[in-house]
Parts: sequence; structure tokens; C-alpha cells
Amino acid sequence: MKRQIITIDADKCTGCGACITGCPEGALQIIDNKARLVSDLFCDGLGACIGTCPEGAIFIEEREAEPYDERKVMENIVKAGPNTIKAHLKHMDDHGENLFLSQAIAYLEEKGIPVPDYGCKEGDVACGCSGGAQKAFSKPEAPKAQSTAGTVESELRQWPVQLHLINPNADYFDNADLLISADCVPYAYGDYHRKFLKGKIVITLCPKLDKDIDRYIDKLAQIFTMHTLKSLSIVRMEVPCCGGTELIVQKALEKAGKTQMVKLSVISLQGEIL
Repeated sequence: MKRQIITIDADKCTGCGACITGCPEGALQIIDNKARLVSDLFCDGLGACIGTCPEGAIFIEEREAEPYDERKVMENIVKAGPNTIKAHLKHMDDHGENLFLSQAIAYLEEKGIPVPDYGCKEGDVACGCSGGAQKAFSKPEAPKAQSTAGTVESELRQWPVQLHLINPNADYFDNADLLISADCVPYAYGDYHRKFLKGKIVITLCPKLDKDIDRYIDKLAQIFTMHTLKSLSIVRMEVPCCGGTELIVQKALEKAGKTQMVKLSVISLQGEIL
């Protein structure tokens, strides 16, 4: 069957092992000094390991793979102890994988293993993979004297903005200040238009949910090949899966045979520039 699953670039992998702790399912092992996906059955394709790799060697692709098997995963996880069980259940809950979560809990109950409290209490930092966790943030009330008469004007200079819809031949890329923006950033950073978008051509994407990442790399490579850019910036969220934004741009530059200085900005879930 075709499904999303992680892939490791062996040329970039240094065998540091940082990704191993990011995969409670046990799908990764260090073999011959390289991280390897030891079984398709153990990889859920949700990408918790992506942000743990300091070399950007891990990414998600859609390809033929064996179906993910929650029971086989749980056989491995219970051997690692309660903390790993808790991390795995939280990981599934954060991503809304209710079917796999129920299968995991059923397995624990069947084996007489206590089901840990994997929910995060109010005020706690989210455990497990935080990329899909639900969060709400309280904002301080504006001072009563603040004027609301003015409007904030859009700094958008072109349409469309989503990479899937972008035409690489578009003239507006010529000598452009180009911004590659993860989809969630404008919602998290309140001053997005003034701080990041003003004066720039923008392309938006999501390395986690958008499916044809190879096509994205090809399209960006076309833009980098066909046009001379004044500057290139990336703005993304702090969550691990969003780190794939940098990897996509890096691979596209390599494919285009271009060297370009890239300015990176990372936004916290509370809307701060990190």
C-alpha cells in the first residue's frame, strides 16, 4: 500500500543517534554507523523524529510500504518501560490517531499493563510530539486608550501563494526578495505582514501535511534556476515537523546548483521570534 513514511538520507546521516529517542515506536536503529528504518511496520509516518535530526537527514515521503501495525509496535514499546509507553500514547493522542490509540490501550489492558496518564494537565509543557497538540494562548487585553480606528493593510504582493499553485515562470520572481513561509506562521505571529511579508514575494507550504514534497523540491529548484533572487528567507514554526521547511529549500538549492544565503526565522507557539 502507498502511505506516508519517513526516509533517511544516508549521505547526510552522521549516525549520532539523536533520532532514536524521537521514535518511541522503535522504527529506527543505528546500523553500520547510520540511522536505519528497520521496519515499515513500526513507522507511523507522523514524523516525530524529523526535528531531532541535527543534519536534516530525515524527511517524509509517500511510497509503497507495509501497513503500520500498532500491536507489533506495542510489543516493542512495553519492553522500554512506562515512560516510553506514555510518550507513545501521547504521540498518538496529539495527532488525533484515535484508532491506533485505542488499539494501543486495548493491548495494554489485554496484557494487564497499567495505562499511564498520558494527557497533559493545564499549564504543563506538552510531552511527546508537540507538533499536532491542541493549545490555546491567552493574550493580554489591549490598553483601553488604544485607538482602533486604523486598519492594518496587507503587504501581499502576488497571488497565488501556495507552492502547489505557484507558476515557476512568473515574472515576479525576477530579482525578488523571496520568503518561504510555513503555513501556520501568519496565525502565530501577529505582526507577520510588517515584519516578514513587506516588500517580499511569498511562497507558503507545509512540510508535514502537503503530500508531494518531491514535486515541491522540483518546483523550487525551477524557480531558483530560472530567476535571480535578491534575497531568500525562511520563516517556520518551532515544532519539529516544521523543520522540514529548511530541508525542502536546501534540497531545491542543491538540485538547482545554486548557492544562496538564507535568513532563517523560527516562531514559537506563543508568537515569539526565537
